Amino acid sequence: MSGILVVLERQGGAWHKMSFEALAGALELGRATGLSVSVCVPASGAREAAAEAAVAGVDGVTVLEHEALEAYAADAWVEALAEWIAGVRPDYVVFPHTYQTRDFAPALAARFGRTLMADSTGFFVEGGLPVFERPLFQGKHIGRFVFETPAPNFVSFQAGAFRGVPPAGGAAPVAVKRPSLDAARIRQRPEPPFRETAQAVDLSAAERIVAVGRGIQDEGNLELARQLAAAFGAELAASRPIIDSGWLPADRQVGSSGQTVAPRLYIALGISGALQHIVGMKGAGCIVAINRDAKAPIFEIADYALIGDLFEIAPALIGALSS
Repeated sequence: MSGILVVLERQGGAWHKMSFEALAGALELGRATGLSVSVCVPASGAREAAAEAAVAGVDGVTVLEHEALEAYAADAWVEALAEWIAGVRPDYVVFPHTYQTRDFAPALAARFGRTLMADSTGFFVEGGLPVFERPLFQGKHIGRFVFETPAPNFVSFQAGAFRGVPPAGGAAPVAVKRPSLDAARIRQRPEPPFRETAQAVDLSAAERIVAVGRGIQDEGNLELARQLAAAFGAELAASRPIIDSGWLPADRQVGSSGQTVAPRLYIALGISGALQHIVGMKGAGCIVAINRDAKAPIFEIADYALIGDLFEIAPALIGALSS
């Protein structure tokens, strides 16, 4: 088999929220390269849930079911997946952006003499091959990489790089396979799952975001941004200068040193569009930029450009939405 294999994760009896973002990225990679996409779920007793991953565009879903996979342990996941990958021989193996992936995926890639291309934010096809992009030096540069090693090659997509497809189920077949795990090679014992630090807001899950930048000029003017966000039913976010000034808490930052987001609607209010910020929001479905500088870099990726004074445009938008 040639194609793309997506490894999905379940956590606490439910899908990890990043799993279907990885699947969306894999489906886009498949469309760009002409490769088929299949899904693998290492779990125990997940056959019914796995049917939800048979979304449009997926050729098949396989559950690797074994009692050793009932609770996560890196050794068990590496053994089960290595056996399956060696058998199906995909071109690319795609993982979600999770702490679990960072734990086991490098060891899995090393099993095949490969490295993991971690935290890719996107790709484009050149010369028939996908060129993967990822930020370097805290987003100051974007690195572009092509795999020169034979298949399989391993990649994970950054959170928010793709908008997750809804787990609704489809027509793709679901199969259950039992890996032949060698107990002697499984030295780790399952431990309680890692708990991510709670944040006041998870911008990666927001459908709509109003983000504010230097153009707001003064902390007191943030109230206008809050009113605009409320009118759209959106979360309020910011570029780094606003966070560095202490006007909003750090968990509201979007960019290479903040959160990566992919909302359906992203309104950039007074944001010039530095590369570090664009890395964190370029996956948005619709980008509306409001800035008085017609040459602001944000307009290069905006779907709608409103060139003018945000202190005139924002109130007009609030009024129109309220009427």
